[in-house]
Amino acid sequence: MSRDNAAHEAPTRRDYMRYGGGVIGGGLLAGCAGQSDSGSTPSETSANTESPTEENSSYTVSMEPVGDVEFESVPETWVANNGSWADMGIALGQEPPKGVWLTSRYHTQYYDEIPGVSVDKSEIVDLYQDGVSKELFYELDGDIHVIDPNFLMNRFKGWEKEDIDEIRENISLFSGNSIFSRGYPWHENYRYYSLYEAFEKLSQVFQQQARYEAFVSAHESFQENLAPVVPGRSDRPSVAVLWASGDQPETFLPYVIGNGSSFKHLRDLKLRDALARSDIKDFHTNRGEIDYETLLDIDPDVLLLRGQEAKSADEFERTVVEFMRNHDVASSLTAVEDGAVYRAGGLYQGPITNLVLTERLAADVYDTDEELFDRQQVADIVNGDI
Repeated sequence: MSRDNAAHEAPTRRDYMRYGGGVIGGGLLAGCAGQSDSGSTPSETSANTESPTEENSSYTVSMEPVGDVEFESVPETWVANNGSWADMGIALGQEPPKGVWLTSRYHTQYYDEIPGVSVDKSEIVDLYQDGVSKELFYELDGDIHVIDPNFLMNRFKGWEKEDIDEIRENISLFSGNSIFSRGYPWHENYRYYSLYEAFEKLSQVFQQQARYEAFVSAHESFQENLAPVVPGRSDRPSVAVLWASGDQPETFLPYVIGNGSSFKHLRDLKLRDALARSDIKDFHTNRGEIDYETLLDIDPDVLLLRGQEAKSADEFERTVVEFMRNHDVASSLTAVEDGAVYRAGGLYQGPITNLVLTERLAADVYDTDEELFDRQQVADIVNGDI
């Protein structure tokens, strides 16, 4: 994919960008002083951004939890926390990130839906390799880490404030927020962003606000097309979202549909959450598993299985669904009897993948064959033809 950013004189890593107001303390990076945690609109979240002028090429982007980050020029290379941010970068016309959390969960096959847009994952490195190595950040040498540093410090032993400080001093800074899930207690001290709020922040980092605005327009059109497809509440099916590993799953991790970006397509489809009305706790609460007997007590109309995105629809049908049809207990589930077992979509969604997944699941659950977004329009935005 070509880039249309102008070439820049590359400063040293230490001079490349700097924090303007981030505060670090107690092993947790605090949010911006004075920025509220209320659900502000995208236009409101851009208020702390200074755009560069001909007289001053530097600019500042404010994103919790690190606060203000001042850029002397537009980053050329980057490292992303996960596929949500990676997809945002692709939508903004950038080269793929040098690293993501797990490349296996960055499902670039979704781009097959978009003409002229593709990503080769062979050059992208897994940040998680039986742990997270600080040395790997030196090897990747990215111009910016679009990673929530609190994710590193709270999810993995060995990562402390001093390690974050070392990387930001010797390589480059952090600017990211763990938007995909709202199940982490350490994130309660600073605000979350919606997918499009985070997307706007990244557009400011890469100075691609025009592409962002074009995607906002495309997303609004998509929502207008989706609205008549979604039936009234009483006609919507109950669903259970579960993590299912392998071709013959016997136990599952339950997901209650929440507010993180990983659930955006499910919320947009206004699906009724069978698990939310049961005594089953979200796996973030206790990491507990459930089996077919427990599912049979709930007996949702539709089963939506995560952990299956590497499979095509046909492969999923021939393996997981066929196994359930022949299972002593699973075969009695209403969803299995009715042929209503589908892939749920990946954990990490950006603006492109969200369009693809929402339309796919609308076709599965609401039996529509309508094309709900303009593929060529998305391709044109990615390639800068706005």
